[in-house]
Amino acid sequence: MKIVIFGGSGFLGSHVADALSDAGHEVTIFDIRKSPYLRPDQTMVVGDILDDRLVTEVVSQQQVVYHLAGIADIDECVYRPVDTVKYNILGTVQLLEACRKSKIERFVFASSVYVYSDSGYFYRTSKQACEAFIENYWELYGLKYTILRYGSLYGERSDDRNSIYRLIKQAITEGKITYKGTGDELREYIHVRDAAQSSVKILAPEFENQNIILTGNQAIRYRELLEMIREMLGNRIEIEIVPTDRKAHYKITPYNFSPKLGQKLVNNPHIDMGQGLLACMAEIYEKVYNKKDDKFGMFIERSS
Repeated sequence: MKIVIFGGSGFLGSHVADALSDAGHEVTIFDIRKSPYLRPDQTMVVGDILDDRLVTEVVSQQQVVYHLAGIADIDECVYRPVDTVKYNILGTVQLLEACRKSKIERFVFASSVYVYSDSGYFYRTSKQACEAFIENYWELYGLKYTILRYGSLYGERSDDRNSIYRLIKQAITEGKITYKGTGDELREYIHVRDAAQSSVKILAPEFENQNIILTGNQAIRYRELLEMIREMLGNRIEIEIVPTDRKAHYKITPYNFSPKLGQKLVNNPHIDMGQGLLACMAEIYEKVYNKKDDKFGMFIERSS
C-alpha cells in the first residue's frame, strides 16, 4: 500500500517508516526536517503539518495515513500550550479533513496511555481532544481509524527528550545518575522497534476503528532500572534519587476509570530490555565519544 507517515523523521516515526518499508509498503515521510534515517526505498517531503495545501496534496496520493507528528514531550507542552493546540489538535483536524477529502482507507494516530490518566497536563488534553475528533470523523464521514496508545518507549535514535536516553547519557558522561522522584515509579517500557512492528500489524482488518495499547510486557520500577543500568556499566555508577514535587508524570499507572477501553497488543517475539539497553548504551557511547566530550573522557579514565 501507499502510506505516508507524518512525523516520520523522528524517534518513533523513523522506526515505523522502516518497519512499513520492510513489510513491502510504499512509504512517504512527511516532516518539518529531512529524516537522517531516510532509505533509498522511501520518499521524503519536507513541510509543515499546518500547510494545508501541501498536506492535502501529499495525502491525495496515499491509501493510508500515519499521524505521528506534533509536540510529544510532556514538559515541552507545559511551556508551549498554544503551540500544543496548534500542532497537536489543529494539525490533527486539518489532516483528518485532508483524509476525508481523499477517501483515505485508514487513519492511524499516535496517541498515548496518558489519555487514561490525570497526569500529563496539556499533552494529555491534546491527545484526548484528537481522539475525540478522530471518532467523530468516523461517525460523521466513515473515515476508518486505528488509535495507538503508546507507553514508555526507549531504543536507538532517541535524544534528550527520552528518559532512558537521559539516564544512560548522564551515566556515561558523568559517572552518575541523578533521578528526580521516589524510585518507586512503575513503567512498562517497550522497545521502539517492537512498537514499530506492532504499528504495522494493526493494518489488519480486525484493528479497524480500535484503540490499541502498545506497552511493554513487564513492569519495572525506576529504582530497579537505575540499578540495572549501574550493573551493566560495571557497578561504577553513583545513583542519586532526589525528591520532586513534579506532577506531570504518573507514579504507578496512567490508568484512571474511563469507559473508552483499549486492547493491548504485545509484539512477540520482543526485544529483551537488557539487550535493548545495551544497544542504547553503545549508540550513546559512540555519539558522545565522537563529540570528544571532556566529561566522557574523565569518566573513562576513572573507570579503566
